[in-house]
Amino acid sequence: MLENLNKTYDPKSFEDRLYEYWNENGYFKANVNKEKKPFTIMMPPPNVTGSLHMGHALNNTIQDILTRWKRMEGYEALWLPGTDHASISTESKVVEKIKAEGKTKEGLGREKFLEEAWEWTHLYGNTIKNQLKKLGVSCDWSRDSFTLDDNLSKAVEEVFIRLYEKDLIYRGDRIINWCPSCETAISDAEVEHEDSNSFIWYIEYPIKDSDEKITIATTRPETMLGDLAIAVNPDDERYKSLVGKYAILPLINKEIPIIADSYVEMEFGTGAVKITPSHDPNDFEVGERFNLGQNIIMNEKGFINANGGKYEGLERFVAREKIIEDLKKEGYLKEIKEHENAIGHCERCSTIIEPLISKQWFVKMESLAKPALEAYKNGDINFIPERFGKVYVNWLENIRDWCISRQLWWGHRLPVYYCESCGETIVSRDEITHCTKCNSEKLRQDTDTLDTWFSSALWPFSTLGWPEKTPDLDYFFPTDVLVTGYDIIFFWVIRMVFSSIEQMGEVPFKDIFLTGLVRDSEGRKMSKSLGNGIDPLEIIDLYGADALRFTLVTGNSPGNDMRFYNERVEANRNFANKLWNATRFVLMNLDEDVATKEFSIDELQEEDKWILSKLNETIKDVKHNLDKYELGFAAQRIYDFIWEEYCDWYIEMVKSRLYGEDERSKEVAQKVLLFVLKDINRLLHPFMPFITEEIWSHLPGDKGALILAKWPKYRSEYSFETTEKDIEYIKDSIKKIRNARLEMEIAPSKKSPIIFVTKDSSIEELISSGERYFKNLASAENVIVKSSKEGLDGENIAVVLDKAEAFLPLKDLIDFKKEMERLEKEKEKLEGELKRVTSKLLNEGFVSKAPKKIIDEEKDKKQKYEEMMDKVLERIDNVKKNM
Repeated sequence: MLENLNKTYDPKSFEDRLYEYWNENGYFKANVNKEKKPFTIMMPPPNVTGSLHMGHALNNTIQDILTRWKRMEGYEALWLPGTDHASISTESKVVEKIKAEGKTKEGLGREKFLEEAWEWTHLYGNTIKNQLKKLGVSCDWSRDSFTLDDNLSKAVEEVFIRLYEKDLIYRGDRIINWCPSCETAISDAEVEHEDSNSFIWYIEYPIKDSDEKITIATTRPETMLGDLAIAVNPDDERYKSLVGKYAILPLINKEIPIIADSYVEMEFGTGAVKITPSHDPNDFEVGERFNLGQNIIMNEKGFINANGGKYEGLERFVAREKIIEDLKKEGYLKEIKEHENAIGHCERCSTIIEPLISKQWFVKMESLAKPALEAYKNGDINFIPERFGKVYVNWLENIRDWCISRQLWWGHRLPVYYCESCGETIVSRDEITHCTKCNSEKLRQDTDTLDTWFSSALWPFSTLGWPEKTPDLDYFFPTDVLVTGYDIIFFWVIRMVFSSIEQMGEVPFKDIFLTGLVRDSEGRKMSKSLGNGIDPLEIIDLYGADALRFTLVTGNSPGNDMRFYNERVEANRNFANKLWNATRFVLMNLDEDVATKEFSIDELQEEDKWILSKLNETIKDVKHNLDKYELGFAAQRIYDFIWEEYCDWYIEMVKSRLYGEDERSKEVAQKVLLFVLKDINRLLHPFMPFITEEIWSHLPGDKGALILAKWPKYRSEYSFETTEKDIEYIKDSIKKIRNARLEMEIAPSKKSPIIFVTKDSSIEELISSGERYFKNLASAENVIVKSSKEGLDGENIAVVLDKAEAFLPLKDLIDFKKEMERLEKEKEKLEGELKRVTSKLLNEGFVSKAPKKIIDEEKDKKQKYEEMMDKVLERIDNVKKNM
C-alpha cells in the first residue's frame, strides 16, 4: 500500500498551504517565450477599496479555469491582475473618514487630501487581492497593476494628449449628468435608470397681449424657472398662429418666445414643450439652434440659485413642492396626472441626477465609435453569448460625446494649464511654469480629474508597458478573452475596444465572455438593503474554495443570471469527498511495485476497455465545451464521469479482481485505476485546483506539480466502441434489476438466481460472458440464460430489458409471512398519522388561527401519508397473492 491521504477530506488542512506552494514556486508567472503560444487574460480591476462578493467570485473563477486549462495545454498563460483607483467611491470613503475626524476636504487642501487618500488605499487596497487568493486565482501577482501606478498614469496622459492633438478632446459648455451628492459630472453609463411612479404637471402659460393660453406638460416643474422659450412643431396646425409671439413665464412674469422646431412631437403631451437649455440635453440643442442663451437656476449642490427669484436657497425638490403650490394658488396649474417615469440615479450614491449645463471636457465619439462598430460587424470581436452584440451595437449607434472630466481630486489630474494673462489653454506632457504663448508665469492647472473609465479603457495595453514598445506588449497583446459582467458593456467593454483600435490599431481581445448576476435563492439581486448578500469567504470557510468554485460554474451559462443555494455548495463538497475517498481506496489497493508500470492493450479486460473509452469521450467532450466557453457543460461532464462511471461503476466492477487470486488481473486493474485517476485530476484541476493538487501529490509516478501537468489528450487507441456498448447494456440491465429489488424493498445481501430470457444470440452471449458483473453488482446467486419463458415456476419479479427480460424468483427473496407482518405494522402507523393530520385540518380553530405556512405544511404531510398508504396497500395485495 502506498502513502495514503488523510482519512477525512478537510480543505482547510491544505488549501492555504497549496496556494503558497504555487505562488512561491512561481507557477503563476508568465514570461515572453517565443517557443510557446501566448494566452492572455486581463483581470477586470476591482475597486481598490472593494471586498470580494459573489460576482467577483464567479468572474474570477471563470478566468482561473481558462488560465489553468491553457497553461496545462502548453500555452504561456498570462493572467494579469490589478485594481482600479475608483475615483468617486474612494474619494467619498475618504471624505467620510476625515469628516468623522472633524475635517473637510476643502479645509485640508488638495495635497493633504491626496495624502489621506493614498493612506486609505495602502490600508485597504490589498483586501480584495488577499481575498481572491483564498479563491485560488492563479494570476501573475508579479505584474499586479494599479490604475494610478506611474506607468499607467503615463499612458493615460499620453492618450489624453494624443486625442487632444487630433481634435478629439475639447472643452465646452454642454448638458451633463450632475450628481448633487458627489458634486461631480458623471457619464451616461454611470446613470442608473429606475422606473418610478411620478406625476406629469400641465401648466398654462399666458400669451402676451392676449386672453389665450398655451399648455405645456412637464415632469420637472422646478426647471420652469430657467425656461427661455416654448417650442411647438412647425406642422402643428393648433399652434401655427402662436409662433413668433411671446408667452409669459408663470411665477417669474418673464416674456419668452414661442418657436417652431421639428424636435417637438405633436402627439406627446400637449404638443407644446418648455425649453430650458441649461437643464435638459434636448432643450440645449434647441437653444443652440435659436441662440436662446443660457439660464442656470440651480447650483452644484442641487439648490436654487439667484436666477430662481423668490425660490433662491431652496433644495430642488423642496422648490418643486413650493412651485406647484404657487401655480395652484395663482391658477396656472391646469391638471396633474400620474406618470411612470424612468428617473436617472447616480450609480455610486443613488442620488437622482440633475441634467445641468457645465463647462467640462469631452471626447468626440463619432469617429471613435465607427471603427469599434465595424470591428463587431466584421467579426473581429465575438460576444458570448452572441445576443449581447445588440447591446454593443445599439450603444455605439446612439453614442454621445463622452464627458471625461470629474470634479474630484482622487484620480488622474488633467494635464491642462490655463494662462491667466492671455487666456491660452495648454495641454502638456510635463509640468510647465511659463505660458507657451505669452511667457507669463501666471498659470494654473485644471483642478479636475479624469473619469475612472478613461484609465481603465487602456487596461489591456497600458499594463503591458504602452506607450513604450515593450517585449511584453509585442508578445501578450492583443489579449485572448475578456471575462466581465454584461452590465458594463458600455461602461468598459466599448471603451476598451475604441481606445485599443485608436492607439494600437487593433482590437484588445477576440472574445468577450459575459457573466450574469449571482442572485439569492429566491432570484433576488444581492444587496445591502435586502440583507441577502452572501460572503464568499464564509462559504469557503464552511465548504472549501473548490466546492464554491464548482457551484458557481456548474448549472450556469454565459450571460445568464444564476441562483445561489448553500445546498448546491454542500452537494459539491460531497462530490469532492467522493473523489477523496475513491483516491484513498485506490491508494490502499495499489501495490508499490505495480504503481509505476504501464498496461498494454492486449491485457485489458472488458471493464478496463470500457472505462478507458468513456474517459476518452470525456476528454473529447470537455475540450469541445471549453473551446466554446461552455464551462458549465464541461464541469458537469467531468462530474458525471467521476461520480458515476469511475466511482460508482468501475471501482465496483474491479473490486473482485483487487481482492481475487489472479495476480495478473489484479495488477492490470491497479494500473488502469491509477491511469484514469491521474487523467481525472488533470481534467478537474482547472475547476477544483486545491483537492486535485493535493491528491496529485500523493499519487505515484511524476512528482511535478499538477498545475504544470499536461492536459489529457484524446487517444484513438483507447476507443473501444463495441466493448463500451456491451458494458453499457450490462450496466443498464443491472440498474433496472436493482431498481426492481429496491421497489420490493429487498436487501442487497439477499441473493437469488437471475433468469434471462432472450431470443437474440448476441444478447445471450453478452449476458453469459458478463455473469460476474451480475453476481457482484446485482446480487445474483447465479445467471441462467433461456430462449423462452417455458419452465418459469412461481411468482417472479419481471424486468424488461432491451431484447430480453430478466426474472427474479420471489420465493428466493421474500418471507411472505414476515413481510405481511411488517406491512400491517406500517399500515397501522400510517392510519394513526392520517387520523392526526386530518383531525387537525378539520379543526376550524386551528385553520383560522395558524399561519398559512403551517397549514400548508400539514396539507403536504397529509398528501405524503396518503401516497405512502396507497403503496403499502398495493404491496399487501401483491403479498397476499403469493401467500
